[in-house]
Amino acid sequence: MLTRKQSELLRFIHERLQEDGVPPSFDEMKDALDLRSKSGIHRLIMALEERGFIRRLANRARAIEVLRLPESATVAAPRPQKFSPSVINGDLGRHRAPSPAGPPEARAPVMVPLMGRIAAGTPISAIQTRMDTIAMPPDFLGSGDHYALEVRGDSMIEAGIFENDMVIVRKQDSAETGDIVVALIDDEEATLKRLRKRGASIALEAANPAYETRIFGPDRVRVQGKMVSLFRRY
Repeated sequence: MLTRKQSELLRFIHERLQEDGVPPSFDEMKDALDLRSKSGIHRLIMALEERGFIRRLANRARAIEVLRLPESATVAAPRPQKFSPSVINGDLGRHRAPSPAGPPEARAPVMVPLMGRIAAGTPISAIQTRMDTIAMPPDFLGSGDHYALEVRGDSMIEAGIFENDMVIVRKQDSAETGDIVVALIDDEEATLKRLRKRGASIALEAANPAYETRIFGPDRVRVQGKMVSLFRRY
């Protein structure tokens, strides 16, 4: 799945290639998506390339090839809705805490979908394609729907979260001050940070003094889930 901005940019590039035979410039992309800077376009382009939707041709200016479109783009559809991490398929990643007297099979591992990478540093685009599954003990989860994300970056190291760790996230759209959450910024970028409520504003706080706390208006940040556990391979 793509975020709303990624989908809009892919569709814009595809339409321009169909009409003119050449892709739009970064300035045209920025204006079309109503972004403030070309750095945002660069991040979107990198995300589309990583997901295999486009390919940039080396040594050629403005050379972008659209490799494929999302399945939803093959039929007439309304404007894509805002990003929503519908990452749970059926009962995958879902666990309801059993009673102590429950049957032994209730203690069986829960298969949690690994949905890609999350930044614990400078925000990167959210990845919404299931890459794998992780077998988790039910005691690590509690009730609810869960998904896993691989950590990139070092901004949460003082909270014991390191690069290449797998964070287990319970899907929810609200959180309390002090919770470590997956936060979506401007429907475009996802990051793993500690959430602090400051009046009407929301602060996303790193656990590394090398990173500044970022403060946003409440309409710019949406909670996508709360970290409930961590999985680390040695």
